[in-house]
Amino acid sequence: MVGTVYDAALNPERWPEAVAHACTFLDCRYGAFGAADLLRSELSFLVKWGYEDEDWQQYLTRYFHKNPFNAGAFRTRPGDVFWASGDPNYESYFESEFHREWAGPLGIIDSVQGTLDKTASGISLITCVRHRDTGLTTEREIRRMRLLIPHFRRALLISRTIDLHKLKAAAFGEAIDRLAAGVFLVTPAGGLVHANQSGEAMIAAAEPLHFSRGVLAAVDDRAQRVLTEALGATIRGDVGIGGSGIAVPLTGRNGKRYVAHVLPLGSGERRDAGAHHSAAAALFVREATIDLDAAIGAATQLYGLTPAEVRVVRAVIEVGGLPAIAALLGTSRLTVKSQMEAIFKKTGTRRQAELVHLISGFESPARLQRAAE
Repeated sequence: MVGTVYDAALNPERWPEAVAHACTFLDCRYGAFGAADLLRSELSFLVKWGYEDEDWQQYLTRYFHKNPFNAGAFRTRPGDVFWASGDPNYESYFESEFHREWAGPLGIIDSVQGTLDKTASGISLITCVRHRDTGLTTEREIRRMRLLIPHFRRALLISRTIDLHKLKAAAFGEAIDRLAAGVFLVTPAGGLVHANQSGEAMIAAAEPLHFSRGVLAAVDDRAQRVLTEALGATIRGDVGIGGSGIAVPLTGRNGKRYVAHVLPLGSGERRDAGAHHSAAAALFVREATIDLDAAIGAATQLYGLTPAEVRVVRAVIEVGGLPAIAALLGTSRLTVKSQMEAIFKKTGTRRQAELVHLISGFESPARLQRAAE
């Protein structure tokens, strides 16, 4: 099942199969995997499973915004599990228009969701829906969803990097050479098997990785420990990598920030790609950049931030730390602390690091370079 999830990172046609496996694993009748943009009120579900086409279209066009559990689900953070019957207002669900007109006739009694990613205005998730024949969500389903989330998160983030729906394993090296991000095919010990053009440029500049004694390594020692753990876990296969290094933060010598993702190549459809290059994993590395104005603007509209709160948010991202923020804004620490508490409450975050992650989002590790005309 987990192997199918990782195969889908390279072959999107496998996503329905991955969702079907997840729903079966959780004894669920229906499932969906995709994203919702709360600011634009748009849904971009990549996959639905179990629903009839007509029922699914009705949900997308008429009933999504009437779902009484949306508010609770959207307050979750990446890696969280949310189940409808655990919502304080669960009993009112049966009196809702949503249940009466759409969910009830389908026998829907509960759902369990894994939050995969979150940005300033949207959320990516996998949702498995329980039928009345199987009853409410139990600790068993919650535990199993927690096992699945790291694999779906990693596969989603990697699949966003490149359009590989036509990729053939034998052409893997040729395809990655056209990526703007650095892509490295490596052994579990970090031995470099192949690097694309962007990756070779990173190595040449030693930013944020360098090549020494036949091993690819991060220039930052702390990041190297996490990277070593994630690569070493590929020895144990798809399940072994688990939550290790879903996103490995890297810092270059010049202070630039990067993010890396590890994709195992040891099984499934990826085995041929790995065998072709004698590699155990693919490492995707990209610079962690953000359109700050656009991200803060989206968050302002979505969460109703005041102009003063917007200034605090920007200061958190640019300088961080209560004393530095107060000095930058020319105000007292007490005032900043009060504003921060209001921002945390509005955005559902608890710490500055969570707020920065929410605003910046978790962009894809790479983007395709446009072919030269």
